[in-house]
Amino acid sequence: MATPKRKKLFQWDFWNFVTIAAFLLVLLFLIYPLFNIFINSFIQEGKFTLETYKDFFSLKYYYSSLTNSLIVCSLATIFAICLGLPMAYIMARFDIPFKKTIHILIILTLLSPPFIGAYSWILMLGNNGFLTRFFHGIGLNTKSIYGLHGMIWVFTIQFYPHIYLYVSGALKTIDSSLEEAAESLGSTRWEKLKTVTIPLIFPTLSTGALMVFMASFADFGTPMLMGQGIKVLPILAYEQFISEMGSNPAMASTLSMILLAVSTSILFLQRYLVSRKTFTMSSMRPPAIIKLKPFQKFLAMTYVFIVVGVSIIPQATVITTSFLKTNGPVFTSQFSLDSYREVLYRVPKAIVNTFTYASVAIAFMLIAGLLLSYVVVRRSSKLSSLLDALIMIPYVIPGTVLGISLIIAFNKPPLELTGTWIILVIAYFIRKLPYTMRSSTAILYQIDKSVEEASISLGVPPMKTFFKTTAVLMIPGVLSGAILSWVTTINELSSTIVLYAGSTATITVAIYSEVFTANFGTAAALASILSLSTIISLIIVTIISGKKGVSI
Repeated sequence: MATPKRKKLFQWDFWNFVTIAAFLLVLLFLIYPLFNIFINSFIQEGKFTLETYKDFFSLKYYYSSLTNSLIVCSLATIFAICLGLPMAYIMARFDIPFKKTIHILIILTLLSPPFIGAYSWILMLGNNGFLTRFFHGIGLNTKSIYGLHGMIWVFTIQFYPHIYLYVSGALKTIDSSLEEAAESLGSTRWEKLKTVTIPLIFPTLSTGALMVFMASFADFGTPMLMGQGIKVLPILAYEQFISEMGSNPAMASTLSMILLAVSTSILFLQRYLVSRKTFTMSSMRPPAIIKLKPFQKFLAMTYVFIVVGVSIIPQATVITTSFLKTNGPVFTSQFSLDSYREVLYRVPKAIVNTFTYASVAIAFMLIAGLLLSYVVVRRSSKLSSLLDALIMIPYVIPGTVLGISLIIAFNKPPLELTGTWIILVIAYFIRKLPYTMRSSTAILYQIDKSVEEASISLGVPPMKTFFKTTAVLMIPGVLSGAILSWVTTINELSSTIVLYAGSTATITVAIYSEVFTANFGTAAALASILSLSTIISLIIVTIISGKKGVSI
């Protein structure tokens, strides 16, 4: 009598291999570095100690950086809501012209690096800015852009598109019958907005606010350029780690852990608030576009054009000044290509490095986005949910923290990566993978399982079906996410400034260095190259998403 075959507890197949490989990579390049930085925060001169934490909470030099960070980020988030919420309502509900152009300009504002915006406003409103000189010339003693107020201004203008994008999407899907019911009960338009519309969109509004807070909290370049002695947490962590007076890795690790603790706490607070104020509704009757009277349309368009106009001033300033001749740190009124010639002569490697490293990182992101999204969506389990959660951790990790953690983890054998281009690619891959993952999973949810089942029923093996059918259908969504990740990668400064060596400097590092050495012409030329790359990438994404129905 034949004995029945014992059922295997674990079936080895390609997707299990992908899952295990993903866990190993996440553990090696994310969890292990973070664990190292956590342990390092308690070690000083080879001994376990709580001194660094005690110093942080007792010495004003340290704890004031947290206070400054919270003030800047909280006010920037509030002002971004004040700008982005009306913008989203006008764009989603009213019949105003040039909507597509305005939408692209708003996204361009978001994708441009904040420190370029900071640099542009310094050129205009700095101690020797051309608007500052103009105002002084007519007798107005305006305050310089430097300081906390300047950071708040730059972050507000830079990040209000987060609010706009999230809220406009939510406003388009609200069930209009709920608002109509409020109107039938005698509610005015303001009462309806306050009691029905805003509560309904609160989850997405809070998500946009979270993105503004996180982006402001993690940013390195803007506070470094505009602080003039005022410290925020990312700057202090960087200075403690890389200091001319001798580094203090224990304090740098402590500051990094506090950065991580604050950003994680804000994330959990947002989740808690959303869980208490979540509403379920049908999206069968989206709101109709309202036709405005001429004067109302004029007011709406005036608001939109002022906000968008101010938003694109930094890009326009950078591009214009890049073609001006310089006399030392001062721009003259003569047009010239000298800045571009100097860039190509002095820092060509930084340009090559930027696009090379970003392209290598994106190639890995494309592969990971295709494979891991399939594991998360089609082979859903507790293990795949855990993997998805781990991959999303970099959403709340400031770039400075990630950079410091990677150096602490990989600055000695057996895996010595510090100072190499590989560690930069790893940082970009880990930090930007969540964006590609979200776009990949979103497109996969839209692909009906029956497409794969039909292919398999015709005798095509499951693996071949994935690569020849599912992956092909997923490409537009994955590619859109990857291109947007590529844009944020070429504009990345926070992690790059910690990880780069002389031979691995990128455009953002070169701009940062040029600004601090008062070479404003070459800084403008380099910033223009980044802005042009961002515009081209955005056009490509718009074409892809427009043809395939993928949302940007």
